[in-house]
Amino acid sequence: MRIIAIVNQKGGCGKTTTTVNLGGALEADGHRVLIVDLDPQAHATLALGVDPDELDQNLYEVMAEPGGESQLSSVLVKVSEGMDLAPSSIVMSALEQKLAAERQDARTERLKLAFDGLGPSYDFVLIDCPPNVGLLTFNALRAAREVIIPLEASFFAIDGVQKLLETIGLLSDRIGNDLEVRILPTNYDGRTRYARQTLADIRELFKDLCFDTVIRQNVKLREAARHGVPISRYAPSANGARDYSAVAIEVEACPPQTTDALLEEDELPELREVMVRFADTAAGDVRIAGDFNGWVPDKGVRSVIEADNGSRVWTKILQLPPGTYQYRYVVDGEWREDPDNNNSAPSPTGRVNSVLVVR
Repeated sequence: MRIIAIVNQKGGCGKTTTTVNLGGALEADGHRVLIVDLDPQAHATLALGVDPDELDQNLYEVMAEPGGESQLSSVLVKVSEGMDLAPSSIVMSALEQKLAAERQDARTERLKLAFDGLGPSYDFVLIDCPPNVGLLTFNALRAAREVIIPLEASFFAIDGVQKLLETIGLLSDRIGNDLEVRILPTNYDGRTRYARQTLADIRELFKDLCFDTVIRQNVKLREAARHGVPISRYAPSANGARDYSAVAIEVEACPPQTTDALLEEDELPELREVMVRFADTAAGDVRIAGDFNGWVPDKGVRSVIEADNGSRVWTKILQLPPGTYQYRYVVDGEWREDPDNNNSAPSPTGRVNSVLVVR
């Protein structure tokens, strides 16, 4: 069972649209799909033709009380032959206050425990997260192995996603859950030069993290939501249906990497051990992010902290094949270029990235 969280702290980027229509495309390919609506606005619930006000129970009952995780199967709604829904409602907005007195680990693992009881019932579980990084999104990221970030083709959206990747990196370290992140460009209007250039910037910045597929603007996606069905059933020949069918193919073709799926040793590229250092007397936390780790801070990086003449020195140890890489430090949540590296290049967000050449 593959559990995928659809996450972005920005509203209007296509999270719910992606959750519902990717789910519909996977169902059309013969998979059993569970849609989990974690957003108190209940848009995924509504987009699948279910009125949250008419339900006696929803995910709140599953997550609000210890032991409620066992009730997940009792709140599920069958929306089609191959798709079930774990519905939401406005009462989910009270969950953070309800769980405030519990220890951090306990209140962020409720959803994971609920999924543990599902067994092999589903091939895919898609989680529609609220437009913020709070308790509900933390539950999703703790339960999932994969993350899809819908990213609309705009300058400000790119900048926001870099902050989200920082949060995902911090959370991955804290809970020991190595999340595989992919970026899905959405709301794309290829008729404008601005959109085409922004898409090129997104692909240049995030490289292999980007899906090959782009979700084009398509009014049929909105019409399908109004009719309470995925676009694969409402308008299967529309651009939106074709686009999400293509995303489904990419998802199916790229399961999370396991030890068995790793390359044989003689197939691995020759790696170099590279060390970069950052010194600061006041910094409390220093991480590194670049195109070598998908801009997820400290992902795949070993870190050593030492003292040197009153300063703390962070040494970041990277294993990289020869090539040219762009990177930045994240110092106490603030993105900075490397002050000791004069080799730099402009980034798509208008900032300057430091450049590392590995020979």
